Parts: sequence; structure tokens; C-alpha cells
Amino acid sequence: MKYVLSKKEKIRGKYTLIDHTADFGIHVFGTDPVELFANAAFATFDMLTEIDSLENLDTADLKVTGDDWPDLMVNWLRELLYFWNGKELLVKQVHILALSENELSAKVELDPFDPDRHEIKIEIKAVTYHQIQVSRGSEGWEAKVIFDV
Repeated sequence: MKYVLSKKEKIRGKYTLIDHTADFGIHVFGTDPVELFANAAFATFDMLTEIDSLENLDTADLKVTGDDWPDLMVNWLRELLYFWNGKELLVKQVHILALSENELSAKVELDPFDPDRHEIKIEIKAVTYHQIQVSRGSEGWEAKVIFDV
């Protein structure tokens, strides 16, 4: 990891880091499930690369299913990470078109990896089910996700 943040430091008001042995996690916030899932996508790729430097050069439609909110979150982030790990495409932005507790559809803006233009800050191998949480709280929605690095 090229930089270290306090676990209480909020990044762009969308997420904080979670201290975790050998891995790292994020604590993501949203006013509703759509914003929560969009912020989780943002947080994942913001940790991976300089997201502001990405260009919207390609798009893809994505449909993800899950048994419940936590399963849907893991499957969502796994599918997004597959763009990077499987296709060397970085996610610039997501537009969630429909969302329920068991299904999400989105349009994803992508930028093909170019080592001359992109810096990879941390290599994320996988999203885990370890301590996954997605819930509605008194101030909106939140999720905790642990990544294998």
C-alpha cells in the first residue's frame, strides 16, 4: 500500500478504511442503497488507482444477483474487480440503473489500463465474505467490506 490513512479518516465523504490483519477493508456510506453500492464501487477503484485520472473510454452493461444485500455487495464488487483482474479495465464510474435486495443492473464506465497513464496504488486480489455487513442505520445505509490484497 503506497499510503496509509487513519481508519477514521473519511475519504471524500464516501468511505473510510478499516484496519484488518494482512488485508484491508472499507466502511462505505450512502443515503440509500443506490448511493451505497455506487460509493462501494468508487471506494474500491479509488483505493486501486487515481480514479480522477481515468477517462471514460468504454462502457459495459452489468447485471449482478445475490441472495441478500451482503451477498449482492460481494458479487457486485467481485464483478467490478473482474474488469481489472480479468480484462485490465479500470472502473471510472458506475450508473446504477436498477437495484433491489437480490439484483443490480448498471452501466459501467471503463478505461483500459495504460502503464504510462495509470498508477496502481494497491493490488486488490479479491472481495471476501469475511465480516461483510450491509445495513440501514439511523443516518442512512452503510457497508463494511474486507479485501484480499
